[in-house]
Amino acid sequence: MKISEAPHMSDKKSKLTFDGGRRLISASEADRLVCGILVNSGCHHEIAAEVSAHLIDAEMSGVESHGLMRVLQYHEQYQNGYLKTGVMPGISKDEFDCDFIDGHGGIGIPAMSLAVKNLTKKVSSKGMDAIAVRNVGHTGRIGAFAEQASRQGLLCIIIGGAGREKWRQAAPFGGMKAILPTNPYAMGFPGGERGPVVIDFATSQIAGGWLHSARAAGALVPEGAIIDKDGHAARDPKAYFEGGAILPKGGPMGYGMALMAEMICDAMLGDAQIECNWFLIGIDTAVYRSPVSITQAAEAILKEVRSCPPAPGFDRVEVPGERERANKVANQQMGMALPLKTYDLIRNLAQKLGVN
Repeated sequence: MKISEAPHMSDKKSKLTFDGGRRLISASEADRLVCGILVNSGCHHEIAAEVSAHLIDAEMSGVESHGLMRVLQYHEQYQNGYLKTGVMPGISKDEFDCDFIDGHGGIGIPAMSLAVKNLTKKVSSKGMDAIAVRNVGHTGRIGAFAEQASRQGLLCIIIGGAGREKWRQAAPFGGMKAILPTNPYAMGFPGGERGPVVIDFATSQIAGGWLHSARAAGALVPEGAIIDKDGHAARDPKAYFEGGAILPKGGPMGYGMALMAEMICDAMLGDAQIECNWFLIGIDTAVYRSPVSITQAAEAILKEVRSCPPAPGFDRVEVPGERERANKVANQQMGMALPLKTYDLIRNLAQKLGVN
């Protein structure tokens, strides 16, 4: 059995356990495969390039659940009509004359990128603002967008929800049936000398993407993450796909956060047209303190946290966001290590579509 390196910010236990080994792939080869698949699926070259760069960044960061394997999902969703081809995101106004980003039914990654750019611009003149994102498919690794905003001096909060009609994935605390989506949150803060502090998490024990990644790679998921259709604990992702559910992270805590995301993104923003709605909040941290003072104060906090003696089984205490950046530096030098089964699925699909 081989163990994948866990991208979780502080837990050294692996997310997935799988047979078969890995295959090194360079960023340039990955870009050719992913762009080729997306363009041949009907995607604009511009959108394909942006999505490819995002997936490669996630894979380089060690976040396999939102990395290259997602191109298989996107191709399938283009083929079955779940995602629209040939569309570009834009800024629209709702019935109350509020700006929102309309993804027009396409992949959500470019729409989220546009939302962050728009939010950053609005916050620079107002000090704080918010914007909604609607009518989008999968939006990729939202932590990347929170980090993008925080590098511009923003405290950025991203909340996703309202997709439960199509994405009943997680059981509520005390329940055994999938009712809620995994409703993720991300937050980014400018941070200290090593860059922004970024948290990005599903409100369930495991993100839905890890289950797709596990199934593609022939992997088992950690204990305590999922239950089967009868409410019994399971590790084989097949149990989830055959009517099971993901458990809420931290029991009532994850359930409460998932439910609040439904209130914000469904009750407030309306029904999700495709996958889910998103609500982004941006605050210019310089309104409260100078950037230099914030960096110094943040670094003092983080230095103290890093100095905490590690518990048994851990090498050190880590700061959220720093592992992903360290992974990226390492993988830029040696390439990305994909599970062989995942690599073969991507390569075979590319060949089937005539990608060189």
